[in-house]
Amino acid sequence: MSEKFQEGQVLEGKVTGIQPYGAFVALDENVQGLVHISEVTHGYVKDINEHLSEGDEVQVKILNIDEAKNKYSLSIRATQEAPKARRPRKQAAAPKQEETAGFNTLKDKLEDWIKQSDDREKFRK
Repeated sequence: MSEKFQEGQVLEGKVTGIQPYGAFVALDENVQGLVHISEVTHGYVKDINEHLSEGDEVQVKILNIDEAKNKYSLSIRATQEAPKARRPRKQAAAPKQEETAGFNTLKDKLEDWIKQSDDREKFRK
């Protein structure tokens, strides 16, 4: 294990291999780590090949070092500024509807239906 690398450290690395789940990045001649696909960039990454290619020089942050397994977890996303939150679009005002439209309870509607039925009976007589 290399003593010159520490968790939280940001440094330059070179992409040495790409798999569907992430990219392997060489930190020096002896140490290589993995940038999981979720750590490539902010947002969803469907295909890592759209973001990285073998041989790319990238800036990475060391997230975790597992000395027992000699594994380095790296992140490119942690070295980038998060995109500003998008403001939700203004929704057009809903057209005004009569009070009787929409969701009403059966109890409320039943009173209306009885009144309508009574009104119809009056006209028939």
